[in-house]
Amino acid sequence: MDRRAFLFSSAAAPAAAFSRAGDGIPKYNIVTAYKHEPHYELPGQVVRVHAANSINETTGEADSAVVREMMNRGLTSLTGDKDPRDAWRRFIQPSDVVGIKVNASGAPKIMSHPVVVAEIVRNLLDVGVKPTSITLYERFPDQLTSIHYDRYLPARVNIHAVEPYRNRLTEYDLKTYVETDFFGEEETRSYMIRMVTERFTKIINVPNMKDHGASGVTGCLKNMAYGDFSNVARSHAYNKTHTKTFIGTLASVEPLRSRVVLHVMDGLKSIWHGGPFQRDPRFAFFPKQMMFGTDPVAVDRIMRDVIEAKRKAEGAVSVFNRDVEITKNVRPLDPNKNIYVREPLHIEYAGSLGLGIADIEKIHLEEITL
Repeated sequence: MDRRAFLFSSAAAPAAAFSRAGDGIPKYNIVTAYKHEPHYELPGQVVRVHAANSINETTGEADSAVVREMMNRGLTSLTGDKDPRDAWRRFIQPSDVVGIKVNASGAPKIMSHPVVVAEIVRNLLDVGVKPTSITLYERFPDQLTSIHYDRYLPARVNIHAVEPYRNRLTEYDLKTYVETDFFGEEETRSYMIRMVTERFTKIINVPNMKDHGASGVTGCLKNMAYGDFSNVARSHAYNKTHTKTFIGTLASVEPLRSRVVLHVMDGLKSIWHGGPFQRDPRFAFFPKQMMFGTDPVAVDRIMRDVIEAKRKAEGAVSVFNRDVEITKNVRPLDPNKNIYVREPLHIEYAGSLGLGIADIEKIHLEEITL
């Protein structure tokens, strides 16, 4: 396949309407040799499953039987199949090499719950995927190993950290990247993980439902984008952030966009302030829900309402609040102060790139309570 370089100028895109006045949008040089690969998609369709007994708020332990029922009901309701195995076969075939993109950025206090991940693996094995063809992955080992996923998984299922030490590029594809200069940084390229371009045929995205100081919230889109590229934290500095455009741009790059076929949002335990970490126990809460969809924009749009409602209930400023402290010495535990100008409209921006549906009036949300 001939390598092609695609120059994407955000300023020329419809999403320019979301820009702050006088706050220019970066130009992104997207370099990839990969084309879009069609797969089973349900644009704007989201299923949310609530279960009051899904997780113990004191211990943080999830009930595996309840999580199994949540996943079975969620997937079959999403696809319309009666048998969960038929629902999974819409996305995964026995011959697939499957990556499970967990979120460990806040581990060990907040992460893709190992019981949720183990249930996904069980379903993959049930439809015939070999354990050696399944890999849980994240960028950094210190976060990943603190969760002890190995205690929940069958033997021979792989658990892999891409960046054993910061800025090591050995496991990134140096021919697939997004280039842009945000703040005059020395390294202006973000490379895609090599396993995404060269090994995985399918990826299941398992984000958390969390607040985020720069992007407003973090869910499917950010777990895809910042979890599958190098050198991403450079997008927010000096109280300013380009997360609004960077998240969607990264998530749109092939082959990542085509390889991610299913999003399983873990909302058993969540964070309403200080995310993506649990900086204080009082910022944790337990929505006791999971969401399922093929549309990361639609799932994140629903998720944002959950975080916003909780912040309102706690008397905190909205995720849309744009006031920031001039100094970086802001009190991080004050839910009414922002370190960065939050960019929750990164969800709408991603929608404008064709990644999904952000208009709440066009999203079909099915609610299930167990």
